[in-house]
Amino acid sequence: MKKTPRAPDPWDDDAAPVRNTRAARAARTAAAAPPVELTPAQKLAQKRERRAAVHAAHEIRIIGGQWRRSLLPVPDLPGLRPTPDRVRETLFNWLGQDLSGWSVLDAFAGTGVLGFEAASRGATTVQMLERETKLVAGLAASKTRLGAAAVTITQADAMAWMKRAPAQFDLVFLDPPFDANVFEAALAASVHCVVPQGWIYLEASAPFEAASLSERGLELYRHARAGAVHAHLIRKR
Repeated sequence: MKKTPRAPDPWDDDAAPVRNTRAARAARTAAAAPPVELTPAQKLAQKRERRAAVHAAHEIRIIGGQWRRSLLPVPDLPGLRPTPDRVRETLFNWLGQDLSGWSVLDAFAGTGVLGFEAASRGATTVQMLERETKLVAGLAASKTRLGAAAVTITQADAMAWMKRAPAQFDLVFLDPPFDANVFEAALAASVHCVVPQGWIYLEASAPFEAASLSERGLELYRHARAGAVHAHLIRKR
C-alpha cells in the first residue's frame, strides 16, 4: 500500500520544505527582472506603510475601565519598559477594578500606562511625573486623545518631587528605570507622599523582603514575579 506523504509541520524546524517548482521558477524570474521604478506617490505610500508598521509594533494597550483596548504609544527610548498586560492584570486584581475616589501618583510615568489604567478605572486624580521631555509630550498627547481630565502631567525629577510632597496619595506607582538602580531610594521617597493605609506598587529587579519593609513601617501585601521583574504591592501602616 502506497503511503501518503505527511505534510510538514509549520512549527517543526527540521521539517523539509515542500518543493514547488512553479513557485521556484517564478521567484527566479522575479529576481532576474529589473527593479520597477516607483512613482513619487507610490514611494510616499510605501514610506507611510513602513512607518505605520513600526508604530503598530511600539504601542501598548489599556486593559480595563472606560478606555479598555485604547492604545498608548511607546517611544523607542533606551530603558523604556512599560508594565506588560499580564502584570497589570495581576496588579488590578490585587487592588480591585474600581478606583473611584482614589488619588494616584504615577511617579516614573514613561508611557503613562499605569496612570492611565488608574484613571480609566475611575481614579479621581492621577498625578504623573516624568523627566524626559519627549515622554512628557507623549503623555500630554495621550491625555488629550483620551479626554483624561483627571490626569495632571508634571515634568519633574520624581525622587525630589516625592520628598517635598505631603501625604496625599492613596496609591503610588513606582516603576523606575531598571538600569538606574534607584529602587530603594524611590521606595523611601514615596513613603512621604502616601497616606496611612495607602498603597505603593513597586517594580524592581529583586524582591523586597517583608522584614526589611516592616522596619520602614510598610507591609508586603502581595508579590509576584514575571521574568526579570518583581512586582510588589506594599501597604503603609
